[in-house]
This record gives sequence, structure tokens and C-alpha cells, in this order.
Amino acid sequence: MSNTVDTVDNDIIKPFKGDPCLGNLSTPINDSPLAKAFINNLPAYRKGLTPFMRGLEIGMAHGYFLVGPEVVIGPLRESAHGANLSGLITAIYIALSACLGISIFAITTFQGNPKGSYSSYSKDSLRPLRTREEWSQLNGGIFLGAMGGAIFAYLLLENFDALDAILRGAVNAS
Repeated sequence: MSNTVDTVDNDIIKPFKGDPCLGNLSTPINDSPLAKAFINNLPAYRKGLTPFMRGLEIGMAHGYFLVGPEVVIGPLRESAHGANLSGLITAIYIALSACLGISIFAITTFQGNPKGSYSSYSKDSLRPLRTREEWSQLNGGIFLGAMGGAIFAYLLLENFDALDAILRGAVNAS
């Protein structure tokens, strides 16, 4: 019997924070200092950012990378400039859809209750947005960032030959 207790005590997978009722297991992957540092450095959880700046950073990253899949594997991938424009339009559409979903969430969550219908008033650091206004600011940042990121990616793709020439030193070479 004592052998079983020793095995449980030495097990690397344990209940999260020592409480088995939380429904999470503490593993070397999700409870390591490296994983915690990575998660805490994401814009959604980074301390000191306003909701708009969080959204702007999230939107820029997502708007930028949403153009690529449509350009590479979309139906217009063989056309000269149609793939890039198709990627831009798709990224804008996906960003608008995400912003619409965030707006619906904020409207329904905080309808008639400034603290929200879920436990948004808790001191949980994983819930940095606690009011409808903060969600609206986040949504505005995501929209602006996604549009900027998608347009930036489109401009890079449209001017790829010129950028390639600049980086290879073919411009102003004497």
C-alpha cells in the first residue's frame, strides 16, 4: 500500500494547484515556467495594455497571416494578381466576421448587467476584460489591426518583385 502512495507523490502529473476539483491537471507542459512566461506575454494577458492596444496587436497578427492561405491554396492561386486580392478580401471578411462575433458576445453578456452574466467581475488574471466598453475597445482594436495587417500583407505580396530586387542589391547597383 505504501508503494502506491510513493508512486502518486512522485508522479509528475498532479492536480492543478493541488486541488483535484479544479478539473485540470498540472503537467510539465502546462505548468512549467516557460509555458507560463509564454502565455503571460501574449497580448490578451500582458499586463499594462489597454483593451484597444490588446486588440490592435491581436488584429495585426491575425490580419497579416489570414491573407496567406487564400493566396497559396485558394481557387485563384494561378492568376497573377487575383490570388493576392482574393487573399485580402478573404482576410477582411474573416476579420469582420470575428468582430461581429465579439460584438454579439459583448452585447449578450453585458445586457442589463454592467458586470456581465458570467463571472467577469472576478479577480482572475485570465479575464482582463470586465466591462462592455472594454470589449468594444478590444473589438475596435482587432478590426483596425486586422485591416492594417491584411493590407500590409497584400502590399508586400503585390510588390514582391521590387522588394526582392532591393534585398538582393539590384537597385542602385553601380
